[in-house]
Amino acid sequence: MLTLSTWLRVFIVLLCLTGIYFAFPNFFYTTVEKHNDALTLVERGEATATELQSDIKAWPSWLPSSLVNLGLDLRGGAHLLAEVQVEDVYADRMDAWWPEIRDTLRQNRELVGGIRRQDSPPSQLWIAIENTANIDQGIALIDQLATPVINLAGIRGKDLNVSRQENLIIVELTDEEKEATNLRTMEQSLEIIRRRVDEVGTREPIIQRQGTNRIIIQVPGIGSAEELKTIIGTTAKLTFHHVQRTASDRSSFRAGQNLVYPDMDNPNLFYVLERVPEVSGDDLTDAQPAFDENGRPAVSFRFNPTGARKFGDYTAVNIGNPFAIVLDEEVISAPVIQSHIPGGSGIITGTFTLAESTQLAVLLRAGALPAKMTFLEERTVGPDLGQDSIDAGKIACIIALAAVIAFMILSYGLFGLFANIALLINLGLIFGVLSVLGATLTLPGIAGIVLTIGMAVDANVLIFERIREELLAGRGPSRSIEQGYEKALSAILDANLTTLIAAVILFALGSGPVRGFSITLGIGIVTSVFTAIFITRLLIILWLERVRPKKLVI
Repeated sequence: MLTLSTWLRVFIVLLCLTGIYFAFPNFFYTTVEKHNDALTLVERGEATATELQSDIKAWPSWLPSSLVNLGLDLRGGAHLLAEVQVEDVYADRMDAWWPEIRDTLRQNRELVGGIRRQDSPPSQLWIAIENTANIDQGIALIDQLATPVINLAGIRGKDLNVSRQENLIIVELTDEEKEATNLRTMEQSLEIIRRRVDEVGTREPIIQRQGTNRIIIQVPGIGSAEELKTIIGTTAKLTFHHVQRTASDRSSFRAGQNLVYPDMDNPNLFYVLERVPEVSGDDLTDAQPAFDENGRPAVSFRFNPTGARKFGDYTAVNIGNPFAIVLDEEVISAPVIQSHIPGGSGIITGTFTLAESTQLAVLLRAGALPAKMTFLEERTVGPDLGQDSIDAGKIACIIALAAVIAFMILSYGLFGLFANIALLINLGLIFGVLSVLGATLTLPGIAGIVLTIGMAVDANVLIFERIREELLAGRGPSRSIEQGYEKALSAILDANLTTLIAAVILFALGSGPVRGFSITLGIGIVTSVFTAIFITRLLIILWLERVRPKKLVI
C-alpha cells in the first residue's frame, strides 16, 4: 500500500524542521559570528558582558548559534606543512640517561673501577670502564635501569638496549622505545602547536598529523605564514610551584606576593602558589606514562642534573605537601609528595586511567617544542581571495541549483516540483548537520555540495522513470507510484552506498581539503537518500490523498 503511518509522517516533518532550525543561523553568518566571539571573550574574562552587550544581544539566546566554520581557503589565513625531526629527541634522551647511569656505576666502583663517557653518535651512549674484565657486570647494572615501554596497548618490551662493542658499553634506545618516542614527540608537538595557536583566538584551526612525522597547520584569519611560524615558535611556560592552599573564587582572594591559578579541569578550583617556582620546566627532560607499585596508571618524569638537585632538596622538606605543575598559567596537576625524590626522577600517582596518564605526560612535555621543525610548505591566503572563493562557490551552487530545478520541472512536471522541494530541504539538512558537528567548510567542500545537488535528484529520476514504466504497463496511479518506489529502492541504495564508501575512504586516507570534500559528500549522500525516499514520497502521498487523480501524467 502507498501509505505512511502518522508517527512516521510526524517524524519526517520534525526531522526536516530540526535540520532547517540548526541551519538557520548560517543565513545571518556575520551577526551570529560576532555574537559567538563576544560570548567567548566574556567566558575567557577578556571583556565584560556590558562592554559587548550590543554584539551579545544581536542574536537571540533561544536560537541556535552553531555555524558552519569557514576553512582557510574561504576565510583567508596561513598554511604550513612542518616536518618534525624526531631523531633529535634520541640524543636528548641519551643525555638525560647519562647522570643516572653514571651514578649507578659509581656506586659499584669497586666492581667497574673508573668510568668515562666517550664520543659517540647522538643516539647512543659509549661508556668506557676501568676494569674491562667486569664489563659484563657493568652491562647488567645498566640493564637493570631499563623500564617497560608503555602505551595505550599495554607493555611492549623495555626502553634501553645495552650491549658490548670491544671494551665499550653501548647504550641506546630499543626499536620499541624509538617508536614510542616518535609517537610522544609528535603528540607533544601537536599539543604545543595547538596551545600556541589557541592563544591567539583564531577560529577553528586545523592542526593534524600527516604520515609519521609531518604536521599540517592551517589557521584561518591570521595575517601570514611568517606570523604563524612566530606563534608556533613561542615556548610554552612550564613551572613547578609550592602550593599554599586552594580557593574556590579568584576574586575573593588577594594574591599579593603569590600566584592564583585555576585548575585546568575544574574552573571553580584555584591554587594559591608561591610566586617563585621551585623548578622550571626547562629542567624537565622527559615524562611518560608508567605504572605505580600497585599496577595503577601513573606518570614518570625525569629532570636534568640541575633540576634534579633542586627538586630533591624541595621534596626532602615537603613530604605530605602538594606541589603544583603549572602550564601556561593553569594547574594541570597537583600531586602530593609521598617521599624524598633524589636523583632527578620520580612518579606522579593518582586516580588516573591509562589514557589520562598518557595525556598528562604529553602536557608535562609540552613546555617547549621537543624537536626541530622544518617547514616544507608555506602558503598565505588573503581574505580577498577567500571572499572571491565564497562568491564563486555561491554562484556555482546557484547555477547548479537553478539548472537542476529547471530540468526536473521540465522533465517531470508536478513530480519534478516535489523533487525540487525535497532538494531544498536536503540543502537545509546538510548545513544543519555541518553546523551541529562544527565542521569546517572548504572550497572542495563547496564542490561536494554542488556535486550533491546534482546527485540529490538522481534517486528521484530513478523513481520517476520506474513510475512511468508502470504507467505504460497499464497500472493505476497509486499502484504505479508504489511499484516505482519499491523497484527503484535497490538501485538507489546500491548507487549511493558505493559513493558513500568512496567518501569514507577519502576521509580516512585524505587530509585537509580532501577530508572537507568527503565530509560534505558523505553527509549529502545520506540526506539525499532520506529526502528522495521519504520527503518526495510524503509529498506525493499528501497530493494523492487530496486530489485522488483518475489518471496520472508524469
